[in-house]
Amino acid sequence: MATKVKREIDVGEAVGILAAQSIGEPGTQMTMRTFHYAGVAEQVPTGLPRLIELVDAKKEPKKPLMDIYLSPEYAKDPKKARTIADDLECTILSQVAEISEDFVEKKIDIVLDEKNLEFEGLTVEDVKKTIKAAGGTVTSSGNRVAVKPNTTSLRLIRRLTNKLKGMHLKGVEKIKRAAIIEAKDGIFIRTYGSNIAEVMKDPRVDAKRVFTNDVKEVERVLGIEAARNTIIRETKQVLDLQGLNVDVRHIMLLADAMCMDGAVKSVGRHGLSGEKAGVLARAAFEETIKHLITAAVKADDDKLIGVTENIIVGQTVPVGTGTVRLKFKH
Repeated sequence: MATKVKREIDVGEAVGILAAQSIGEPGTQMTMRTFHYAGVAEQVPTGLPRLIELVDAKKEPKKPLMDIYLSPEYAKDPKKARTIADDLECTILSQVAEISEDFVEKKIDIVLDEKNLEFEGLTVEDVKKTIKAAGGTVTSSGNRVAVKPNTTSLRLIRRLTNKLKGMHLKGVEKIKRAAIIEAKDGIFIRTYGSNIAEVMKDPRVDAKRVFTNDVKEVERVLGIEAARNTIIRETKQVLDLQGLNVDVRHIMLLADAMCMDGAVKSVGRHGLSGEKAGVLARAAFEETIKHLITAAVKADDDKLIGVTENIIVGQTVPVGTGTVRLKFKH
């Protein structure tokens, strides 16, 4: 009588190839459609562009987003939530002032828009103090400010102008827009732009439930395990939106492989594939000649432990029944 096997997968099964095929095959069927997030970032990349962004471990997503859940006393009140959203939105100098360069006089002219300042809850004096901190000689009268840099180089004047344009006045840096979204479990704020470290400091925010789609930022602030979970969640979301049912274990294996060295690595020639143990395995993927020459110069050995190398030399692949070595005496 056959005994019931409790294991989920056989010992020696080529799980990497299974996972690659299970994610890659539906990946080729993805449409290039984009999905609209309510009122924040138009056309957030989903489908194939987003999947490529995740497996390439990009430094920053094309459209960074955050979901910010609030503490219980704010999560039910739309007015309080709106106030928090307004406080989070970042205001920079170019939004409340006209900035122009005078290359003849070698100075930068700033005209502050008092209506915009009032709307943002700022005063002319506050902004003047911030401008003074940027450097140079500052003179002002009314809503006009002139900044004379300590240099005559036109390139450095342009650099100071760009610094002034992006100067942070209020709110959380990098958060461009914030919209309130009502969900079943209360109100949350979705922002275009991401700055998880600063947002988590706000006592009105439920820090345990703050989420960003920027994997590298999660890695920097919350660590590698959180980054791994973000990769799994984001990849699963991309596939689910396309109606593709991929077992989460395949995605977990991909995330584990990307994060196993304690830092998020891409799945390309600059990441996992380019760092395989075997010389032949690296050469079989991309940049063949480069890998072979480097290995020849260093006199590297190939231990033939992977699948690719053994196929190349015509040996039994160390997978499945090939993992078993049998010796017998005559």
